[in-house]
Amino acid sequence: MNKIILASASPRRKELLETAGAEFEIVVAAVDETVPEGTKPENAAVMTAERKAAAVAENHKDSIVIGADTIVVAEGKILGKPADKADACRMLSMLSGVEHKVITGVCLACGDKKTTFAQVSKVKFYDLTADEINAYVETGEPMDKAGAYGIQGKGCVLVEKIEGDYFNIVGLPVARVMKEISKLM
Repeated sequence: MNKIILASASPRRKELLETAGAEFEIVVAAVDETVPEGTKPENAAVMTAERKAAAVAENHKDSIVIGADTIVVAEGKILGKPADKADACRMLSMLSGVEHKVITGVCLACGDKKTTFAQVSKVKFYDLTADEINAYVETGEPMDKAGAYGIQGKGCVLVEKIEGDYFNIVGLPVARVMKEISKLM
């Protein structure tokens, strides 16, 4: 049986795989996460996931390597991790009262086999006041998350509704990943 390796330092992805009962190791490689201007968001997430998986798979040819990248898209713009508190406030203001997409690109690499996909979920925030946004930003939670929020944490109070895979919004569509892994074993 192939060993599974998660090519991510994300504690959320680690926790989701553990919850699913997967046995895996974590090996992280630094990769360039920039994508060419004009790249469709689904393609951008998959492109970064492929880079992460390829960087680790290079030295682990007999393992199934999971690369993943989660992005938030609002008004056609990709929202990455905020640069600072002001950037987090800007992003959250942009998401206030509107529906946006959360896209996780996934790449599973094993030897010469590779599977990629983009999972899309939709999230709608309540209308947020400046005070609500500032209070959330002051918790520090938004600073390491795409779109400046974590649905699994304090950010849950911002969300009016979701459509699609909740775990995708957290950072990994774990059920689909496990199904795809079983096809590679």
